[in-house]
Amino acid sequence: MEGDFIKINKWLLPFAWLYGLGVWLRNLLFDTGVIKSRRFDVPVISVGNITVGGSGKTPHVEYLIRLLHDKVKVAVLSRGYKRKSRGYRLAKAGTTMPEIGDEPYQMHRKFKDIHVAVEADRCKGIETLLSSEETKDTQLVLLDDAYQHRYVKPGLNILLVDYHRLIIYDKLLPAGRLREPKEGKNRADIVIITKCPKDLKPMSFRVLQRAMALFPYQQLYFTTIDQGPLEPLFPEGESAPTPTEKLPHVLLVTGIASPEQMMKDLKGQCESITPMQFSDHHLFTPSDLEAINMAFKMMPKPAIVITTEKDATRLETVKGLSAEVRKHIYVQPIRVSFMLDEEEKFNNNIIDYVRKHQRNSLMAEGTHGDNAPSGDNSGNRSRTIGF
Repeated sequence: MEGDFIKINKWLLPFAWLYGLGVWLRNLLFDTGVIKSRRFDVPVISVGNITVGGSGKTPHVEYLIRLLHDKVKVAVLSRGYKRKSRGYRLAKAGTTMPEIGDEPYQMHRKFKDIHVAVEADRCKGIETLLSSEETKDTQLVLLDDAYQHRYVKPGLNILLVDYHRLIIYDKLLPAGRLREPKEGKNRADIVIITKCPKDLKPMSFRVLQRAMALFPYQQLYFTTIDQGPLEPLFPEGESAPTPTEKLPHVLLVTGIASPEQMMKDLKGQCESITPMQFSDHHLFTPSDLEAINMAFKMMPKPAIVITTEKDATRLETVKGLSAEVRKHIYVQPIRVSFMLDEEEKFNNNIIDYVRKHQRNSLMAEGTHGDNAPSGDNSGNRSRTIGF
């Protein structure tokens, strides 16, 4: 059911109140213009959340990349959480995961025809993308995990809400997982409830629509996770089981914020699941690898190891996995799909926004030329979003 992964530490509620006061003051300064938000002369789409932990940002950003990369020159800008570098970094052919972080590295590997950059200062990052010789052809910026980074005013603000951690039931940090009060959802142009069960009943959709209490200018969508065929992580890996085969015993190795849904999805597909959970963005140590080796050795056979795409970026370069693990470890690719037959509606909303604010692309009308409107002069929501 919705909100079933939420745990509230009630004894921390007084501290959550103090935290909320600071967040409220910060948002007030932005809302009143005391602290300025900056617009840019390219379409900027922000994808983020107001909770700590995974809400499916990366697969949703990848969805947007697939939708738009053959129409405009896309650049993804992330802060590069837990990377080993500082300042602005542009992903290139020889870039490694520690330089830019696991999620940007994952997108860089999968989409060779886009720019992927990291910079904690998003304004500076966009400026560099638009002025650098290597990336000045950028026609659209996707901001990854930037909902609280209010120094940039995106033309389109997409808020992701995990079905299992609905913000309407959660509390502020440190009692709950909210980074800001649930009223922060009011800044969103599009709200997506993610990770929904595939068998969600029509009544549940209606209940969620009422519970979210969105404004008329906001659009609400529901997405679910689709699992792709397993892929060997290493070249010496054995052929992966086909999607129609029942999986043997599974050692599930995850270093993501919310592995519960993945466990639920795999439960009915395999003989048994042995979870090994690490913290989000965890950098695997020699002792971690030895623990994985030992856990796999102790499992009943036949057995395989399954990990996520994000974890794969951190596991593929470390040394210490046994030969047996390397032969039997597979990556589980995922994609999002829209429910209620609203994929086309969502796609049209995104494409319409980019078309209205794009000057030089296959999407721009030939009569627009240099007079096409930009994000800097889109004064109201209806004109900016183009719903």
